[in-house]
Amino acid sequence: MRIGAMKVGLFINTQYPEDVDVAAQIPALVEQVRVARDAGFRSLWFPHHWLTEPMQMLQIMPAMAFLATEARGMAIGPNILILPLLNPMHVAEEAATLDVLSGGNYVLGAGLGYREPEFTAFGIPLAERAGRFAESVTLMRKLWGGGKITHEGKFFTVRDAGISLKPSRPGGPPIYVAGLVDGAVRRAARIGDAWLIANASSIQEIAPRMQTYRAALAEYGRTPLEFPIARECYVGASRASAYAECKAALEYKYAAYAAWGMTSPLEGTSFDDFARDRFIIGDKASVKDEILRYRELLGVDHFIMRSQWPGLEQDKVLGSIRRLGEIFATLDHS
Repeated sequence: MRIGAMKVGLFINTQYPEDVDVAAQIPALVEQVRVARDAGFRSLWFPHHWLTEPMQMLQIMPAMAFLATEARGMAIGPNILILPLLNPMHVAEEAATLDVLSGGNYVLGAGLGYREPEFTAFGIPLAERAGRFAESVTLMRKLWGGGKITHEGKFFTVRDAGISLKPSRPGGPPIYVAGLVDGAVRRAARIGDAWLIANASSIQEIAPRMQTYRAALAEYGRTPLEFPIARECYVGASRASAYAECKAALEYKYAAYAAWGMTSPLEGTSFDDFARDRFIIGDKASVKDEILRYRELLGVDHFIMRSQWPGLEQDKVLGSIRRLGEIFATLDHS
């Protein structure tokens, strides 16, 4: 029985431990994108932060532009751009350029952000996040519409001016809105083209939010382009080897979140308990079963899988990517 259209995307890792030579890792990134494209992956996504020391991190716009050629035919975009810290005219111009460079395949994944040091460094109060975000989306869509516009808002002003480049896609790139709480989910339904579900949320946390989202879509009379979900996912030769191979790298990644000022998701629990219903780790058969469980429980149809974390070896990353491609090839013919 066919289960409906499903696709897989790669959430690429651009973060590295402090002792790694980042320049030497660039060929590995290129290879991961090529392998994912050849394996049938449909999209490529990039994380975004500033001030991550001691963790090293490539900045998102040059990284996306650099890899856009390797990702030809794939959708490409941020997961997620911290929009309230940026000027929407700047974001709209860069998005239009990336849309042209990618052949009309750019998707702007955006969210509020949460790290106080970033907001302090940019001189923007955390309390203004939601207002800046909503106005930015409105203004960017006006700019992408073409011609000269006038916008007099609370945070931004444009008077009789237009952006320098028309996006390839009429009306501009889709905007996928991330969010973890009911208000953010309703915002995604109201102004976004999709709700982008974050990596570390459990199925139990997502399920009621999905009900909220679908109810809000009905209320606003809107239909999303798709139902994407980001997951940490590792496919090994066996279930036991999969956990053994990726556990240390994932623990490092989530310890970094705590170091950045977010409450550690691992606090007070074991890795195995935390991973259950959040991460998708196993062999091909168990990962396929888990993907189908997400599909049945949540109705999601675009799985954005992060298969590499700081410290995980390239051969293991590529093996996981290839196995994921094989899984989704079988799902396409279910």
